[in-house]
Amino acid sequence: MQDLLEAALLGVVEGLTEFLPVSSTGHLILGTELLGFQGPPGKVFEIVIQFGAILAVLVVYARRFLDVALGLRHDPGARRFVMAILLAFLPAAVIGVFAHGFIKGVLFSPFVVCVALIVGGVAILVIERMYPVATVNQIERFSPWLALKIGLIQCIAMIPGVSRSGATILGALMMGVGRKTAAEFSFFLAVPTLAGAAVYDLYKNRATLSLDGGLLIVVGFLAAFIVSMIVIRWMVEFVSRHGFAPFAWYRIVVGAVLLAVLLTR
Repeated sequence: MQDLLEAALLGVVEGLTEFLPVSSTGHLILGTELLGFQGPPGKVFEIVIQFGAILAVLVVYARRFLDVALGLRHDPGARRFVMAILLAFLPAAVIGVFAHGFIKGVLFSPFVVCVALIVGGVAILVIERMYPVATVNQIERFSPWLALKIGLIQCIAMIPGVSRSGATILGALMMGVGRKTAAEFSFFLAVPTLAGAAVYDLYKNRATLSLDGGLLIVVGFLAAFIVSMIVIRWMVEFVSRHGFAPFAWYRIVVGAVLLAVLLTR
């Protein structure tokens, strides 16, 4: 029962943090460290629950994705939408393949996460004060170069604790994209990015994969899916009204507290 509760809690953590600028990977690393959670071999639990977050995006924005799919043949806006997602995904796909070993072996440390949370929080506060007036309020109006630049910025989030959604949203803001559009683009970009990373992780760990603990995986997946749906619907409205400063202060406080805990253990 304790294992199931911990699996559900980590699924909730994934769902809460995947689409907020607070780093889901960082929170999962810290969560498993503090809970002492031992999931199935090969990190399959941590990999599979990401699909819960992906599914949430597909469900919440099902009509948007369907309209784009149906309009690809005759709608230039739909083609630009797909082009923007693919170009923004490309840098992470290339760098992820070549730097996978270094990222997993060196950077996946609770101490790295705590420092990245604090530094990222400070960066958010700075960017919130200086980003330019929005000039782009539709993904269909993204230029290829704009999409590619956002994709390059997303690669910073390969450092656990930085936050993929935070990097893409704040990078887009700095390039003149509106808050709502930046947040939604981050959601859409999560689909190929998270799916690609998860599939590649499964492939790299194929020798140690096991379905032992299948109930833990199902519980974590469902928790991540349900909570992600709630967060996606809530976040756009929240950041439109309040900005990102609350998340910055959260990052700084959590990073500092957990760093102190780790140093005194």
